[in-house]
Amino acid sequence: MAATGKTSSSIWETVKTVFWALVIAGLFRTLFFQPFWIPSGSMKDTLLIGDFLFVNKMAYGYSYASCPSIRVGGLNIDAQKICAFIDGDNTRIFGSEPERGDIIVFRQPTDGTDFIKRVVGLPGDRIQMKEGVLHINEAAVGLEPAGDFVEEFTRQGPLGIRPRCENGVVGEGADCLKSRQIETLPNGRSHSILNIGDQRSDNTGVFTVPAGHYFFMGDNRDNSTDSRFPQAVGGVGFVPFENLIGRANRVVFSSAGRSMLAFWTWRSDRFFKRLE
Repeated sequence: MAATGKTSSSIWETVKTVFWALVIAGLFRTLFFQPFWIPSGSMKDTLLIGDFLFVNKMAYGYSYASCPSIRVGGLNIDAQKICAFIDGDNTRIFGSEPERGDIIVFRQPTDGTDFIKRVVGLPGDRIQMKEGVLHINEAAVGLEPAGDFVEEFTRQGPLGIRPRCENGVVGEGADCLKSRQIETLPNGRSHSILNIGDQRSDNTGVFTVPAGHYFFMGDNRDNSTDSRFPQAVGGVGFVPFENLIGRANRVVFSSAGRSMLAFWTWRSDRFFKRLE
């Protein structure tokens, strides 16, 4: 009997340890930093498929979007239900507004999917694309040529996505090129953007950003589903302030392979790389 009691006590202690470890991990993820793995190429060449980073959730304060959604097997509990007590009125606790040029993880307003893009439009701004050039409040942003971005034409990341190339159809393993420019926003923030070719999203009407909302775009301009596309067709549209999750400041780890365990595909030059 003594041995059985001791075993039961040991099991109970293990259960309690695991429970509190999960609680602490959940609080840390909710209040401070959220891990994020880059699954697509919409932010190239700032972010590459396989980059791993932590999102600073303290940057803009807290809203329902700060809470993690729980999706395990058939269990699907959305963050909006978990943190319903701070949902509503498009507000945040300890809120701080983003700056133009910040790279932000946010919840897509319609289906709650996490996206990562760059904020280019603030409340009240008028945003328009003309011949592939971003215009903010009727003024074109600064652009400087910066050579070509070159990557191998092959399947990338766990999803096996092949890149799109400005130099047309190329064979497996060939160089896939995109012309690169340095874009400078009105507040002086600069970053690189890529071009693949002429398409409808290079010329748009004027988007007037509503109060309490933001306009996002990907740096890989011709391969990004962003605020240029309405939510009704799977786009992002205008993103409410309360949907911001946090700011991305630095890549922590990066792997060019299908699995992070394939150490020969690690990009050591991107470890702890600061994002611009």
